[in-house]
Amino acid sequence: METTNQLALRLEEIILNGTWVANTNYKDQLENLDLKTATTQIGSLHTIADLAQHIHYYLKGVLKVFQGGPLEIRDKFSFDFPPMGSQDEWESFLSDFWQQTEQLVTSIGQLPEEKLSDVFVDHKYGTYERNINGMIEHGYYHLGQIVLIKKLISQGM
Repeated sequence: METTNQLALRLEEIILNGTWVANTNYKDQLENLDLKTATTQIGSLHTIADLAQHIHYYLKGVLKVFQGGPLEIRDKFSFDFPPMGSQDEWESFLSDFWQQTEQLVTSIGQLPEEKLSDVFVDHKYGTYERNINGMIEHGYYHLGQIVLIKKLISQGM
């Protein structure tokens, strides 16, 4: 299997449907989560909604590049989101997250193999392959946090 297809499947696995590495994925953790739980603050930790939006922010920014647009995402804005006001807003956000993940998975899978070693927007960001792998690794990091925060909330902490 080509590297681009492997990377696409790894991203799909962590966000939408996999269980191989973490025995869960974002969709499994978030799909039936109510807004109250998603926005519950535990000490100084980010909320589940904050972490999900943070991952989506990066995914959406990379997707825009794959669609021919500029790279507009910046670390300093990666947690700047208006509060979720309703369950409908939360569910709409999740729908966008899943849909845009599917689009990025398709884009990565269609990427010519030789493009993986090309510079991603600017030399300081490295290659396409490095950025795709970084997105996946970053996703697992925050998925672990979401799982732990859900456990803390369920224990009434």
